[in-house]
Amino acid sequence: MTLRSADVTILLDSAPDAMVVANGDGHIVFANSQTNTLFGYSADQLIGQPVEILLPERYRNTHEQHRGRYARQPHRRPMGDGLELFGLRQNGEEFPVEISLSPVETEDGQLVISAIRDVSERAAIQKDLEHARDEAEKANRAKSAFLAAASHDLRQPLQALKLLNSVLEKTTENSRQADAISRQHEALGSMTDLLNSLLDVSKLESGAITPDIGDCEVAAIFHRLRSEFEVQAQAKGLRLEVDECDDVIRTDANLLEQIIQNLVANAIRYTRQGQVQLRTTQLNDTLRIEVVDTGIGIPGSEIETIFEEFHQLDRIPGQPREGLGLGLSIVQRLADLLKHPIGVESTPGEGTCFSVTVPRAKRPQLVSKPILVQPAPSTSRHVLIIDDDPAVSEATRMLLEVEGHEVTPASTLEQAQAGLDRDGRPDIIVTDYHLGVQQTGVDAILKLRNQLGLDVPAVLVTGDTSAAIMGEVEEVPNCQLLSKPVDTEKLLTLIQESAGDLSPMNRAS
Repeated sequence: MTLRSADVTILLDSAPDAMVVANGDGHIVFANSQTNTLFGYSADQLIGQPVEILLPERYRNTHEQHRGRYARQPHRRPMGDGLELFGLRQNGEEFPVEISLSPVETEDGQLVISAIRDVSERAAIQKDLEHARDEAEKANRAKSAFLAAASHDLRQPLQALKLLNSVLEKTTENSRQADAISRQHEALGSMTDLLNSLLDVSKLESGAITPDIGDCEVAAIFHRLRSEFEVQAQAKGLRLEVDECDDVIRTDANLLEQIIQNLVANAIRYTRQGQVQLRTTQLNDTLRIEVVDTGIGIPGSEIETIFEEFHQLDRIPGQPREGLGLGLSIVQRLADLLKHPIGVESTPGEGTCFSVTVPRAKRPQLVSKPILVQPAPSTSRHVLIIDDDPAVSEATRMLLEVEGHEVTPASTLEQAQAGLDRDGRPDIIVTDYHLGVQQTGVDAILKLRNQLGLDVPAVLVTGDTSAAIMGEVEEVPNCQLLSKPVDTEKLLTLIQESAGDLSPMNRAS
């Protein structure tokens, strides 16, 4: 339908936005009253002027070219199509605008109607949001850096305490003292769990944890969990049943294992008799991993709140309250991070079933069965210790010497290198990751191996669990990683199993 020009102007004069009508030559033939409010020009001042008068000068030449192309292929362009546009007021002030264009055929030829809206307030809000986002990201980076440093510093004294506690356990014969040391060992274990939970929550809040998704074998995770919890379950008179599972799943193996660890630990904590079962159910393209116990159960009124921070169920009568109630909060946060749904079903007095549903790998792989390694016979080893904390170094030396090992302590790489010339080749290197401003344990291991020309086995101990450090350590062959505060029995086992026959280094690497 062809409209009369007069009809178009009457309709547009009452529009809420500034409306400018231009002819095919780009000259203004009409401007409504809102145009005066927005730009400061009266209609008489604009009529006959090129539309470029309303644009900042730097845009005018380009706009003439765009206008020419638009005249050849006119089309409706909606407001807010993502272009960054600016208008120019009569007083020379620039301001951000959104513009919609609509071609209209009239008896006087084709006209183009421009609806113009001031978006200064929205742009200011967007700028504030972007600034707030940048500040938040900056704060998160600072928080992550602080957590990495604080994690190391907080774990150091706890590391020394656990080592000294192990020395006392192995050297005390007095039964009353042994009982006190055993209780101290339990308290240190609780302190370790609390510290780890608090640091985990902080890292999750700061966004410092990034999932590393890949294919992994359920059997390997289950094997490690059985080894970790079997003795603990037996100590409470519980059966720990772990199903055989040959499935391969898509997940971050470390984060998923942490989820299941928390669930199994909770199940053992709240179960007085019976069993805790770790089992799986196949559901088409997913696998549901379940932790089932015969414990005290969860009242229906608390199901919705158990994943909140610091929420704890009523304790079993006669059993002290454990932890801070952060375990299930960490489970939920990790599950959200991995996009693995968490489920819970419970009957008070009968037991609980927690589940986590994980995608199965699209290409099943051959699952290698866990290899059970028999403990190596007790043999004295020559251990090179590198730690710049005198308390930790001395406690480690005392523990290893009680076990019959020969120890060469060093606080720097240079001292360790001098120790090689004085005391000979070590059977194993045990080093802290942070050795000073310019040195790391990884550097020390590689340089000492290069000096010896042998791939000496190594254990790297760290309280910094950042992804960057984990990735760096994974690149070092024949090197085991232990997190502080270390399990002293694991450390002693790694030292005992260190090989006596060493292969020459590949110098090209």
